Amino acid sequence: MYDSLQIEQSSTVERVVDELRRALFDGELAPGTPLREMALAEAMHVSRGTIREALGTLVAEGLATREPHRGVAVSSLSPADVRDVCQARAALEIAGVRRWGSAREQDREALREALADYGRAAEAGINAADLTAAHLGVHRALVGLTGSERLLAMADALSAEVRLALAHVDRVRRNSREQVASHRGLLDLLERGDVDAAVRELEDHLGHAESSMTQAITHRKVPD
Repeated sequence: MYDSLQIEQSSTVERVVDELRRALFDGELAPGTPLREMALAEAMHVSRGTIREALGTLVAEGLATREPHRGVAVSSLSPADVRDVCQARAALEIAGVRRWGSAREQDREALREALADYGRAAEAGINAADLTAAHLGVHRALVGLTGSERLLAMADALSAEVRLALAHVDRVRRNSREQVASHRGLLDLLERGDVDAAVRELEDHLGHAESSMTQAITHRKVPD
């Protein structure tokens, strides 16, 4: 289960955290997977103390959970969690879309650039983790249209949960080109000034995302 995890001998706690994040976001360590200190230490050739510190960082970030007498496992969203996260995302992103007309040009351009990056990533066929990061970059840029650093911070706080779920969904459905086209359609509506239609498009997109994530977590098998 841990065979794909590789780091340099000189690795620090930060390098271990980076490698575990990569495995999580690439779907190699699925939600619910136990993160056992001894097995990880042996696989990554570091001390258990280093692993313990790294797991503490993941727990603090919401990427892993610690349960009494059961240890640490990759965070696993319930359907109720997905619904709540998607509701929060919708509030933030729709707020950004509605501000398109008064948004700073630099924030509009950031959305255009994020979408271009996502399109290039989809065409390049990169790994699921980087593709999901590019995907979420578009949604972050939507929130950025508000011009509010606090709302962006809220979006970033949701990012870990969303990224864990989307990494698994994007890996299964592999329809990134369709997703890019959908996002381009939304941007086209904004460029034409049809904000209400753009809001409806975003609501439809987020609704499909919620359904896909819920279906994925409902049918997944939790590793031993």
